[in-house]
Amino acid sequence: MHSVPEPGRVRTTRRDAPTPPRGSGVSFVMPVLNERAYLRRAVESTLEQRIDGPIELVLALGPSSDGTTELARELAAADDRIVLVDNPRADIPVGLNLAIRASRYPTIVRVDAHSELAPGYAAHALDTLARTGAANVGGVMRADGRTPFQRAVARAYNSPIGLGGGAYHGGRREEEAESAYLGVMRRAVLEEVGAFDESIRRGEDWELNLRIRSAGYRVWFDPELSVTYWPRDSWHRLARQFHATGTWRGELVRRYGLKNSLRFFAPPALVLALVAAVVVLVLQLTGVLAGAGSLVASLVYVPIAAYVALVLVVAAGPGGGKGWRDKLWTLAVLPTMHLSWGLGFLRGVLTGAQETVDTSRLSGRNTPLP
Repeated sequence: MHSVPEPGRVRTTRRDAPTPPRGSGVSFVMPVLNERAYLRRAVESTLEQRIDGPIELVLALGPSSDGTTELARELAAADDRIVLVDNPRADIPVGLNLAIRASRYPTIVRVDAHSELAPGYAAHALDTLARTGAANVGGVMRADGRTPFQRAVARAYNSPIGLGGGAYHGGRREEEAESAYLGVMRRAVLEEVGAFDESIRRGEDWELNLRIRSAGYRVWFDPELSVTYWPRDSWHRLARQFHATGTWRGELVRRYGLKNSLRFFAPPALVLALVAAVVVLVLQLTGVLAGAGSLVASLVYVPIAAYVALVLVVAAGPGGGKGWRDKLWTLAVLPTMHLSWGLGFLRGVLTGAQETVDTSRLSGRNTPLP
């Protein structure tokens, strides 16, 4: 499928991506599914971008059930820069590839319907691409919320404790990166490496960037680039999202092993430590473990106690928000993210992701299809 041999083997020498002439234009691509509450502002923040050259926005429409498709058609009728394509499979990488194939310009900007681009985002990204010779440039995901729960999730996203400290969750130094949030990409490189792998439903951006780096190109992080992201707005949607994401990360570990960052292994380690602690506790309460053996086995509680203490400290501090309600939501959100992700990861490693989908925007359905 892809032209790059052994995508897990990353070249240590780098080559510059082709730089199109100034004014060649930019294609924004956005997969969309059940995003009526967020789509209008996402589209507006995209079309407000000002660059030297033409722009277009290609929306890949999944089978939404909340009026998103009707809103997208209304927006497209009002602005001829908006192009609509159908994505009946609903999967994100499929939608991205459909949108890319339907687009015209030599630079591709991925946009999420749950996000808003900062003013000047595209122009600055184009400058960074040209200056660094990178094939893909990304910036900081600045999570925000409209409700107390969503703001608690946003604080977790913006904290190194919440999502493990990836550069795009708060990095401050411009540098070469493992992956890029959303990404501003050169079409020529996407065509060379094979675009998005449609067999991967979550983590498709990480896998694409692995192939880009394997082909010898740079993936670049620029903290001056900023995107506002609106996370899931309810507990069960958050848990479903993180379980699916963890499952697919487990699948990527099956495929690429330790090419995955070590930080991805922390949540499953927490789950295993918790299981071990429960087993030891039951054995102690039933008298199977006693004496010196019980004392030694009690060491399994140490990482759990350390984790609980860490979460309490984060919730009690500035990272927990203002007021007791914010802090209680933080206490609920952090373990939900970590344990859901960790359980999914273990499932993915043991059995593979198979047909796992993120159902967090599907109103309870277990498949993105009607």
